[in-house]
Amino acid sequence: MRNLSIRKFLSNKIGWLYILSGGLLLGISLLSLFYSSVTVPIPTILHIILDKVFHMSLLDEAAKNEEMIIWNIRLPRILLAFCVGASLALAGAAFQGLLRNPLADSYTIGVSSGASLGAVLVLFFNVSIVGLGSFTLPIVSIISGFIALLIVFGLVRLSSRSLAIETIILAGIIVSAFISAVVSLLISLGDRDAMTQIIYWLYGSVGMRGWNYVELIFPFMIIGACILFYHHRELNAMALGEEAADHIGVDVKRGKTFVLIGASLLTGASVAVSGTIGFVGLVIPHLVRLVTGPNHGYVLPLSMLTGGTFLILADLAARTIIAPQELPIGVITALIGAPVFAVLLIREKFGKGNRK
Repeated sequence: MRNLSIRKFLSNKIGWLYILSGGLLLGISLLSLFYSSVTVPIPTILHIILDKVFHMSLLDEAAKNEEMIIWNIRLPRILLAFCVGASLALAGAAFQGLLRNPLADSYTIGVSSGASLGAVLVLFFNVSIVGLGSFTLPIVSIISGFIALLIVFGLVRLSSRSLAIETIILAGIIVSAFISAVVSLLISLGDRDAMTQIIYWLYGSVGMRGWNYVELIFPFMIIGACILFYHHRELNAMALGEEAADHIGVDVKRGKTFVLIGASLLTGASVAVSGTIGFVGLVIPHLVRLVTGPNHGYVLPLSMLTGGTFLILADLAARTIIAPQELPIGVITALIGAPVFAVLLIREKFGKGNRK
């Protein structure tokens, strides 16, 4: 019976997509561990990981410097890039499914701008809330992102009864422009050190963050992912329209609330640990949906895997193209994401024209 289930899984296109996504993730992660300005042999990398995880004492004294490079610098960087990319892609897939439009994304509807403002305020005033400690930054970012989302939807409700995507994006642009002005004001009022720290953070990066940042984002990623995975049926139903979803027994208001909370958790935590990194949540879910179809039971997990893999690859490019200097990872994602998304939009337009 088990063999029959395995054969059925392997014969399924979605099954092969999971295998391909997992293989790409593993391969690009190993490449990112191996390839940099200092090359460490793959056997040494494996020995370092086995030694750290299972305490197998496989390393000699000569490998201690390589151990610091792999375990303290590259591995947390790769894991952080995966967590950020997976979270942004998952949030983007949820927003696109909820609003039934591929243009929806945490950046286009203002959530990321709100999360950025929260993080900048924490950095500018050096805030540490009692009882939260190092979790002050992600929690303030999440709350700020959610408040920005509520403001966007409030503006939409005031201007129109329907949640038209064009109105939501316009409201998102208005809120984002205002928040950008506030951030610029804070930068201009701060001292040189604060200004440098905030500007560097706004560029977007996963470099030199360490294990602490992985520990910061990981619980929020897991909670947000679980919320969205649990409500994937509501997303599928809402693709038919809110009235149709309500007629087939879906609690639309409750489903929308949980989806917005889950996506805001993912976006706020990602922005808090990496700064602003665009186009991951816009392009990756769109590409995945073209391959898998609209079922969010497949779109969400595959977007998560693909988004994490894409950001690991983008980070590898960012730190190797002009090595030993680094490019901001947001520059790489924009250079790749903008042309790809433009091609997808043109393809979709011509596809609709041909169908007519």
